[in-house]
Amino acid sequence: MTTPELTPTVEELEAQERRLVFRQFTYDDAWALGSLLVEMARERQAPVAIDIHRSGQQLFHAALPGSVPDNDAWIARKRRVVERYGSASYLVGARHRAKGTTFEASSRLDPDTYAAHGGSFPITVEGAGVIGAVTVSGLPQLEDHKMVVEALDHYLTEAQGI
Repeated sequence: MTTPELTPTVEELEAQERRLVFRQFTYDDAWALGSLLVEMARERQAPVAIDIHRSGQQLFHAALPGSVPDNDAWIARKRRVVERYGSASYLVGARHRAKGTTFEASSRLDPDTYAAHGGSFPITVEGAGVIGAVTVSGLPQLEDHKMVVEALDHYLTEAQGI
């Protein structure tokens, strides 16, 4: 018998954002973080696409077996939510759900352009704020979100010693 997956609260999601902050974020960091996500996805045989953007420039992109072109459209829609709101796409959706509504109903933004579904997380740098986003698409939204958070947590702990 499996235990049902617990949905994180808005407070838990906000705590993730406060904790997962870079000292700096370079091209090499983008490559290393993206490569870590690819390795994780391959180990799990996850059919995902992975994307890292900084200041409007795509620094990393990978599509693994089983991913589809729609994953790239989802990546763009989720990333735009991070860019607009400065918060994880899953957190933005959770905030709306906590108010008893949906992002789609409340934001009045084009759902073909914006998606507050899990999988895109802000790249935040100390002293600079949100400078980009790392995004995964291809799994259920909570799993996309968790994969990104796990990779950021590992990368920041191991590579940057945070």
